[in-house]
Amino acid sequence: MRTVPSASTALAAASRSTHSLITWRLMPLLLLCYLFAHLDRINIGFAKMQMSTDLHLSDTVYGFGAGLFFIAYALFGVPSNMALDRVGPRRWIATLMVVWGLLSTSMLWIEGAAGFYALRFLLGVAEAGFFPGILVLLNRWYPARRRAQITALFAIAVPMAGVVGGPLSGGILQAFHDVGGLRGWQWMFLIEGLPVVVLGLVVLKALPDHFESVSWLSTEQKRELREEMAGEEQRKSITSLGGIVRDANVWLLVAIYFAVMLAVNTLAFWMPTLIHGAGIGSDGQVGLLSAVPYVAGCLFMLGCGRSSDRLRERRWHLLVPLLMSALGIALAGVAPTHAPLVMTGLVIAGMGASAALPMFWQLPPAFLANNTQAAGIALISSIGSVASFLAPYLIGWMRDTTHSTSLALYVLAGFITLGGLLVLRTQAAIVNPH
Repeated sequence: MRTVPSASTALAAASRSTHSLITWRLMPLLLLCYLFAHLDRINIGFAKMQMSTDLHLSDTVYGFGAGLFFIAYALFGVPSNMALDRVGPRRWIATLMVVWGLLSTSMLWIEGAAGFYALRFLLGVAEAGFFPGILVLLNRWYPARRRAQITALFAIAVPMAGVVGGPLSGGILQAFHDVGGLRGWQWMFLIEGLPVVVLGLVVLKALPDHFESVSWLSTEQKRELREEMAGEEQRKSITSLGGIVRDANVWLLVAIYFAVMLAVNTLAFWMPTLIHGAGIGSDGQVGLLSAVPYVAGCLFMLGCGRSSDRLRERRWHLLVPLLMSALGIALAGVAPTHAPLVMTGLVIAGMGASAALPMFWQLPPAFLANNTQAAGIALISSIGSVASFLAPYLIGWMRDTTHSTSLALYVLAGFITLGGLLVLRTQAAIVNPH
């Protein structure tokens, strides 16, 4: 006797089909864009090995310049996302990408600290609206119960930038050194910056703003999406722009995001230097070894996102990765000249930091209504990103002052642990999907 599928089973299958179609239409382009965004953000970590020598930049100057990106990011994140709300995601994201692609390429012409500082700051201005803008876009396409996997799929570009960027940047530094009168680090900025300009033009042509505007979803599919999104809106507590700054939950999220950014950017800007300090001398070897923690991070991130959506649980899926990041960073500081121990710590930290980023971004939409998401997500991203300035600068300053990285790593691990524990202050009944 043949079993007839129930109505609920049929609806679930239809929903999966709709979201699978959306994912295949949106995510390849968004993933590629974010991969280059993060690559252009962190490639100075590889350029540092040659650039600091050529331009006579101290570790403090490098750390300050690396962090200036995030000062600009913090200042311009909210205005940029408000502009996205007015102009539309497609046109605004395309404009940002073309501008930051040109700025990143221009890094090849810097001659000293002043030019380094200026271009890093301007790059932060241009990129400030990209990541929070994409999060707003995804929240308009996917209901809460599917966002952990989707955000993890998008944010996999962060560890993928390490997987691709490590060998690519290290290879360029070696293979193109002094070719055509340019140093290896100059070629790296040129080769990794120009593709972003092309991608920006592709976004302008191909990225849809909202599911209501596309022809490849049926009327029924759009209606189901519209109804599910409307049902979620009724449970949200922050419904006005003034409510964003008055709500204590927003500032709790800022503090947690501070810890997430400490974890992500400690690895992004100092991993090549930590590996080099452990006795690995070749730029190519440093690049290859830098990819290992990010490969582990890719796998752990996807598994964590899938587990979070399946169990409909958010808090522990963020807390555990943050504690892993803290443990790994501290472990890398225990014996900084012992390559196996440093690599073990970096792999653990890479897994934790990679998973913590997408898992964190499941929390804000639980509080922010649609009309406040652009400003609210940008505010959290902007203020929390001050940690992205602190991480590279603190390590650089302590290396110059104490001639050791370990103390800075221990301090950062402590802050990340505290931020992780704050996750338990959020209310499970609100942040976990219904």
